[in-house]
Amino acid sequence: MPTTDLTHLNPPGLLPSYARALLPRRRNPERPLPVRTLRLTSVPREPERLREYARVCGFPAPATAGRLPATYPHLFAFPLAMRLLTASDFPHPPLGLVHLANEITQLRPLTVDERLSVAVRAKPGAPHPKGTAFDISATVSDEAGGEVWRSTSTYLHRHGRADGTGGTGGEARPGSSDPELKAPLREESWPLAADLGRRYARVSGDRNPIHLHPLTARPFGFRRPIAHGMWSTARALATLDEALPEAFTARVRFRAPAPLPSRPTFRAAASDDGQAFQLVGGNGRLLLAGEITPP
Repeated sequence: MPTTDLTHLNPPGLLPSYARALLPRRRNPERPLPVRTLRLTSVPREPERLREYARVCGFPAPATAGRLPATYPHLFAFPLAMRLLTASDFPHPPLGLVHLANEITQLRPLTVDERLSVAVRAKPGAPHPKGTAFDISATVSDEAGGEVWRSTSTYLHRHGRADGTGGTGGEARPGSSDPELKAPLREESWPLAADLGRRYARVSGDRNPIHLHPLTARPFGFRRPIAHGMWSTARALATLDEALPEAFTARVRFRAPAPLPSRPTFRAAASDDGQAFQLVGGNGRLLLAGEITPP
């Protein structure tokens, strides 16, 4: 398949992408992913958006920290990812995708005033028994062209009828890669408000209907809206912010959706090569598991 790379001088608009996502279109999950890289040559500086992101996710104020939250570059990549997912030759529908996992590597802290660029592409994922998995990868570079940040988000297109377990997770029970935390060093309750999905959507641009309101979540198999997976990741790293090294890799696996409103418990503990953490629902159900290691 020929490559059709696209370079943008400004972030592509999200409204046209959402309009394309809502259009009925025949999709073929057996079709290969397009070999395409979308690039944004200069990430705009949006100080008010950055401040609101820090407030919604629990990070220190950027003016005080002088650096970007470790998950904030995901917002640079999101308009490009939506453009990629809603292209006519993309084989999977963007609405109803299950966010299975995310991996972020920060090679050094990013400052609030430096010039950055971002590139996004899709890659095949590992086989999955419930459908087709694929990755959306993003790379952020500094003004000199050096890579400073990268992420991989793994999504699942479920074949057949939605079963109500997805959105931000595909399993209700721990997997073999989710070790039990030993003697948590940190434990706290997270009050998730009913409007959390809407507040995060306003600052991130991610207006997937499963996160916004019971009426918009119900057609996708959810009685209530659920928290964004990337909000949960951001909140976990914000909780551990003071203990994060300057360079690290954070791997997160979304095991079950976090309904809104709810009050899950976040736990973190030291591991052999870094830190491990989990988010557990009030009924003891594992919602999220992850670890922070050297890059």
